[in-house]
Amino acid sequence: MSTIGTFTIRPLDPLRDAELLHRWVTHPKAAFWMMQDARLQDVEREYMRIAAHEHHHAYLGLHDGEPAFLMEKYDPRYVELVGLYEPEPGDVGMHFLVAPTDRPVHGFTRAVITAVMTELFADPATRRVVVEPDVGNKAVHALNEAVGFVPEREIDKPEKRALLSFCTREQFEAARGVSV
Repeated sequence: MSTIGTFTIRPLDPLRDAELLHRWVTHPKAAFWMMQDARLQDVEREYMRIAAHEHHHAYLGLHDGEPAFLMEKYDPRYVELVGLYEPEPGDVGMHFLVAPTDRPVHGFTRAVITAVMTELFADPATRRVVVEPDVGNKAVHALNEAVGFVPEREIDKPEKRALLSFCTREQFEAARGVSV
């Protein structure tokens, strides 16, 4: 993956980054992000809400220093999945969105999700990553599987029917070919 470049992740600045995020989340490729009709103020408001939330955090991912993806990390005991599954100690929820581009790079999105998972597992307290993508988002299901996620079951969230999936540190390392 090193041929793709260097990834870094920084905390999202809801006001400074709102215009960029607005372009990303309203792009047709971001349909599953469910913000297609959002105004700039809506995006600012949503990311200010996340910034103020104790159990939900947003980050901007950079590729060779340029903004390239959005990552959200949340505690599923308090956000997104409350009452929809039985959380275990060390569970961390995740969302990611790759910026739309006119110049796609083969393997880029897989490199992004690998960088996101590496960042999440850099915290020794993280034992398992939880995701809940839309059941219709086949592309992200394939990406999730490629980095070690195992689907558990479909669940009904207020905004969508989702595929609840989990990836342990060991499953991620096995998918990357790293010996445990």
